[in-house]
Amino acid sequence: METLGIHHVALNVEDVTEGVRFYCEALGGRLRADRPDIGIDGAWIDLGSQQVHLLQAPVPPNLGQHLALRVDDLDAAVAELRGRGLDVGDPSPVGSGRQAFVTDPSGNAVELHEMGPASPGPDERGGSHGAA
Repeated sequence: METLGIHHVALNVEDVTEGVRFYCEALGGRLRADRPDIGIDGAWIDLGSQQVHLLQAPVPPNLGQHLALRVDDLDAAVAELRGRGLDVGDPSPVGSGRQAFVTDPSGNAVELHEMGPASPGPDERGGSHGAA
């Protein structure tokens, strides 16, 4: 099997409306209108060329799991989110890039990741860390 990339990541959220607001308004996602009725409240959101599926369900304890979103300018992203009143961690180095973390209204961790100049792209290493 050859994996071509990540199609979507599903996250449990306490409140779908708050989750949609966070992922669309704060993180620049776009709510999809083609989500079928699967018997549980939720939403599908485009983030870049991937999707985040929000599901109204109990949120598991954070044990390090997170969603990583690639950004071009980490400092600008952090400043923008802080300007919206969100608590965003300070950027820190990771590999040849940098990262900062924010949590969604349900407590799910979201990494904002800026790739460094020597960071290989998905085509060069067979996949990518994160989902955008």
